[in-house]
Formats: sequence, C-alpha cells, structure tokens
Amino acid sequence: MITVPALLLNEQICRRNIRNMAEKVKRNNVTLRPHFKTHQSHETGRWFREEGTQKITVSSFRMAQYFAEDGWNDILVAFPVNILEIDTINQLAKEIKLSLLVESADVVRFLQEHLESAVDVYIKVDAGLHRTGVSWDDHKTFNEILRSLENSSLTSFRGFLTHSGHSYRARSMNESASVHNESITRMISLKNKFLPEYPDLIISVGDTPTCSIMDDFSMVDEIRPGNYVFYDVTQSIIGSCTPDQIAVAMACPVVATHKERNEIVIYGGSVHFAKDSIVDTNGITIYGKVVRNSGNGWGEIIEGSYLKKLSQEHGIVYLPDEAINDYSPGDIIKILPVHSCTTANLMKGYLTVDGRKINMML
Repeated sequence: MITVPALLLNEQICRRNIRNMAEKVKRNNVTLRPHFKTHQSHETGRWFREEGTQKITVSSFRMAQYFAEDGWNDILVAFPVNILEIDTINQLAKEIKLSLLVESADVVRFLQEHLESAVDVYIKVDAGLHRTGVSWDDHKTFNEILRSLENSSLTSFRGFLTHSGHSYRARSMNESASVHNESITRMISLKNKFLPEYPDLIISVGDTPTCSIMDDFSMVDEIRPGNYVFYDVTQSIIGSCTPDQIAVAMACPVVATHKERNEIVIYGGSVHFAKDSIVDTNGITIYGKVVRNSGNGWGEIIEGSYLKKLSQEHGIVYLPDEAINDYSPGDIIKILPVHSCTTANLMKGYLTVDGRKINMML
C-alpha cells in the first residue's frame, strides 16, 4: 500500500525502451555506451546487459564505483576530471577499463604526474551547448591537449566527445534534427582534421532527443543517450517519445481538495519531483502531467490536468471540471515527471507496478 510519495516503474515499458535503442545501434553499426545516471540502479543496469550492452557512461567516479561493483568493467566518466579525486581515479583504473574526460592540457599534465594505471582519455568538445568543452573549431587548444597526452604512457587518446544538451530546448522533431545535424557536422569536421595523425580516434555523441528521433548515425562511432530508459514529459513535448513510452510515474497521496479553484493538494513537492519545469504546448508552465489510475500502474494523460506548483513537500495539481471530483483526501494520484533523471535521483528507489522494490545508488 502506498502511503507516501513513491516512484512507480513499469518494467515492461522500460525494457522495451532499452531494446529499441539497442536495435537502433545495431542497424547503424555504432557502439552504444548508455548513460546510467538516469536510473542509477544495479537491477535496471542488468536489463541493458541482457540486450548486449557492454560499455557504459556515468556522471561521477562514485557512480563508476557503484556499477563496477556489479561487474561493469568498461566505464566512461562523462564529466570533466576533478583532480581532487585522483585517489579514486587510481583505484578505479586498477580494477576496470576507465575512460576520463578532459578539456585542458593542465589537467592532462596533472594526470601524467599522478596516475598509477593506464586510462583512456576523451577530449570534451563544445559543439553548441556552451556548457563545458573546447570549442569545436579551436584547433590550437586541441593540439595543445593532444601533445600533452602523448607525453604519458598511461594516457591513451580515445577520441572527441560532445553532448548536444541544447537539443532539450527543441520543441519539435525538426528542431532536434537541426541540433543533431549541426553538432554532427562540427564533430566530423574535427575528426577529419585530426584523423591523419590519429587514425583510431572516434567521435562520441549522445543525448536522448537526437538519439531517439534520428535514424542515421552512420557518421559517428559511439552514442551515449541515457534518459530514454524512462523518458518523461519533456521528451514527449520535444517529440523524442510518445506518452505511452514513459516508464515512470510519481504516485502521491491527495491531502486536500479545493474544487472552487479546480486544485488539489498532494503530498509530493520539490524534494520528490525536483524543480524542473517546462512550458507545455498551451504555453503553461508545468511540473508534471496527471495520468489516470489503472490498477497498480497508470493509463493515459488526463487532458488539461497538470502539476501546477511545488513547495518543499506540497504539490498543487490543477484538474479540469470533469476530473476534479474524481479525487478525495486519501486517494493516490499519479503524475508523469517533467525530468525523470532528477526525480529518480531524489526518490532513491522504485516501486514496480507489480509491487517489487528496486534499489538505487544511495
């Protein structure tokens, strides 16, 4: 029985999402290195392994340790190296095939002085997001980093890596395709510049919107999507998925109703959902979409309903006239999250629709 906010997981939908991406990379003959920061779960990670995944991406060295404990031995930490964690880096590099991400020669020189075991190194490329990385056309800086990498027997240059996170600003499949095409064009230009000197270099790209929408990845070597394991409201608005591909929903107790303003109060706030919001197709800022109860799971979206406001523990849900009378204090309402990655990170575990608990990294 659900008495407090819980993150529901539909294993069947989740496994189907994993399988669909695995089949796409096989058709394109590219490497899939999925990002595990979305689910952060040993059990869910094993579902990827069942579909042939052998290499993974994580966002921290602590997460790398967590998945190494479950037998993953080829792990990329897709976050710029934090040199203060050199002891953890050395411990991991002794145990697994570890790949690091750098964007400056200074960090490379630090690694040369402190590494105890061999690692692969990707150079982070800014292909348009403008968050981290070397600008795709800054050949001088790339040359400086590459020269530094050559000075150590423990650092092997693997290739160029980018994350087109600005695809999340897209609001149509065409906009996502435009981001993808621009990023790929820039990465190919960079690869062609350095390929004569580094014939084994690869280009690694990855974000769920472009990896879900685009069909042709023949021009890249590796993709690293992560959110597709669950999808969410943002992805459905972008066009990356349909609502019936969303594999998680929050189940929250109703604690009060205010029918005069078509609102109900739920036990479920920013400490459960996070503060991510999105402007929907009607121009309304929302924090989630309400779905119909269907046994232990959920059904279709209730049109015109949405999670309107979040405080720390409170959530305010707007329901249209035809739905407001369906809920009373003590009922459970189910809501698709705007951003499943941050919601899962806060909830620290899942309740499957068949009643099983799945643990996450704590």
